[in-house]
Amino acid sequence: MSFKHPPLTLDSAPFDDDNPEWTADMFALAKPAKAVLPPEVLAAFKRPRGRPIKAAPKVRVAVRLDPDVVAHFRATGPGWQTRINAALAELVRK
Repeated sequence: MSFKHPPLTLDSAPFDDDNPEWTADMFALAKPAKAVLPPEVLAAFKRPRGRPIKAAPKVRVAVRLDPDVVAHFRATGPGWQTRINAALAELVRK
């Protein structure tokens, strides 16, 4: 079930007395997190963005394959490119 709410305008937006809109004076008094939070809290937020860097990342190449080969692997469902890579890697190991 989906509930749609009417769009909020400045007049209809709820006001929260516990969390008022910041004023210029409040921003002037604000301090960076490094200045007010303990190191263990800051450490919890230090996560690198994006995917982790692999030790041996894969190389992007363009390969032209026969239609029947592509059809065979695509018929196995999602992850078919990974299975092509595994099949090629197995041939290299032999």
